[in-house]
Amino acid sequence: MSGPVRTEDVPAVATDAIRPAPNPTVVVTDSRTSQVGHVAVRRALPQRTRRTVGAWCFVDHMGPVPVTEDGGVDIGPHPHIGLHTVTWLVAGEVLHRDGLGSEQVIRPGQLNLMTAGHGVAHAEEATGRYRGDLHGVQLWVAQPETTRHGPPAFEHHAELPHLDLDHGVATVLVGALGAAASPARRDTDLVGVDLDLRPGTTVVPLQPGHEHALVVLDGAVALAGTAGPVRPGHLAYLGEGRDELALTVTAPERALLVGGEPFESPVLMWWNYVARTQGEVGAAVRAWNDPDDARFAPVTSRLDRIPSPSPPWERW
Repeated sequence: MSGPVRTEDVPAVATDAIRPAPNPTVVVTDSRTSQVGHVAVRRALPQRTRRTVGAWCFVDHMGPVPVTEDGGVDIGPHPHIGLHTVTWLVAGEVLHRDGLGSEQVIRPGQLNLMTAGHGVAHAEEATGRYRGDLHGVQLWVAQPETTRHGPPAFEHHAELPHLDLDHGVATVLVGALGAAASPARRDTDLVGVDLDLRPGTTVVPLQPGHEHALVVLDGAVALAGTAGPVRPGHLAYLGEGRDELALTVTAPERALLVGGEPFESPVLMWWNYVARTQGEVGAAVRAWNDPDDARFAPVTSRLDRIPSPSPPWERW
C-alpha cells in the first residue's frame, strides 16, 4: 500500500533537513497523488520542502477505494531497509506476509508494525474473503543510527489504548498521548494518534518539544491559523512548542496526528529504502535483485516479486 518514493517526491540525495519551526505555526501543503499497485494514494510525506516530522518520513493516505476478495491490494514482495512500516486501517482488511514468516490480516482498530533494520521483504495482498471499501494509511518511520542496521522484526497489536477527549476519542498507535501509551515499538521519541472526532471543539494534549503534523482522513477539520478547514489531500505542519491543539468539526470526522523529536540526521529516501548514502541504497538494490543473496529472506506470496529499479544516480 505504500511506496515507492520517487525523485518527484524528494531529491535522490541526502540533504540537510529543514529544521522545524521553533514556535507554533501552521503550514498547509498539498499531498501528491501517486499510484501504488491498483490503489491511488495521497502522499502527504515526504515532500521536497519537508522530508520528516519527527522520525515520520512517509505518509500514504489510501481510499476509500473498493477492493475484492482477490484483488485491489496487490503489492508483491518488495524490500525495505532502515525503517518501520506502520499500517492503520479505518475500513477494510489487508493480508501482510513477510520474509520472517509472518502472515497477518489487519483490520480496523489494529496495528501492524514491521521493522526493516538491515533488510526485510514483505507483500500486501487481498485477504481472499473481504469485499468492500479499503481506507487507511501506511506510514514509514526512519530508524536512528543505533538500530537501523539491526535485525528485522514484525509485531501485530489487536488492541490499542484509547484516550477520551472533549468531543472524541484518541487511539494511540505509537508512543504516548496523556496517560495512554501504545505497546508498539518505537526507536525514537515520537507519537502517532488516530483522532475520531465528534461535533464541537476538541483539545488534544501535545509535547512542546515535539514537532507535529495533522492529516485529515475524512471530512474537514478547522484549526487556528488556517484560512479554512483542512481536508483530505493536505498536510498541516504545526511546528514545535505546542502543549495542546484545538480542533473543531461540525460533523463526525477522522484525522491522524503525527509528531516527535526532530530527527537526528538527514535521510536518503529512494524507492522502498531509507538510508543515509547512495552506496547503502545501491548495495540494497543489488542484494534484492540477486536471487542468491541472503540479505532479504524470501516471501511466500501469490504475487510476483517486484524487482528493484536502478537508482537514478547510476543512470546519470
